[in-house]
Amino acid sequence: MTASRARPKAALLCAGALLLGGCAEDMSDLRQFVEEIKARPGGEVQPLPEFEEYEGFTYDETDLRNPFRPRADFSDGEDESSDEESSGLTPDRERRKEPLEQYPLDSLGMVGTLTQNGQRRGLVRDPDGVVHRVVPDNYLGQNHGRITAVEPDRIRIVEIVRDGQGGWMERDASLAMSNEE
Repeated sequence: MTASRARPKAALLCAGALLLGGCAEDMSDLRQFVEEIKARPGGEVQPLPEFEEYEGFTYDETDLRNPFRPRADFSDGEDESSDEESSGLTPDRERRKEPLEQYPLDSLGMVGTLTQNGQRRGLVRDPDGVVHRVVPDNYLGQNHGRITAVEPDRIRIVEIVRDGQGGWMERDASLAMSNEE
């Protein structure tokens, strides 16, 4: 049995010796290539750019406005409510919010119309998949959007948005008929 075990070991040793012998090839061409690369002149390193020294700024809240409040809230030191009164146009903050006002306008979709008692009603799908019936003077969207007309292919809306100068302005918008099911 010992002779039979010795034969595979001898064969493995011979195979290993042959494999190692194959690794001892002439590598002079590789050494020559490396020497050529080393002999090439080196590239020039660009100098680091000059930077201006940073000057720090200490914020003194007593002399400057709060940087985290919109600029529109600061007009001649008056508060926001006086700005709204001066512009004449303001959203009705006392009005009870309607269900579709919790969603952004671009997340709502018009899916159809129906006529009931001679009045056309729009069908609007919210992001949760619930379909709501709407008529003119209903509100939807997060910008105080009031429905002005329900047409066969769209619902016309007037939104009240900030004008960037402390007041409010009207902006026309619409929901077009959606082809999605």
